[in-house]
Amino acid sequence: FIINKGGAIMKERVQEVLNKIRPGLQADGGDVELIDVTEDGVVKVRLQGACGGCPMAQMTLKNGIEKTLKEEIPEVKRVENV
Repeated sequence: FIINKGGAIMKERVQEVLNKIRPGLQADGGDVELIDVTEDGVVKVRLQGACGGCPMAQMTLKNGIEKTLKEEIPEVKRVENV
């Protein structure tokens, strides 16, 4: 049985990285929830709490979450807030 790049192993790796990022978001009253990882390397997340309505959320998403995920998991192409 073969697991593709977008399968359970990839999702598990993304969740592990998000768990490292989460304390920083929670310190500011926010959080991030993993929704999906597509086969072509798109990570779909939902920003929660204070992050949901924060004007800096897009910067946090790109410069924080996406940058960290790409550094730790080269297969990640981009991160989208859904």
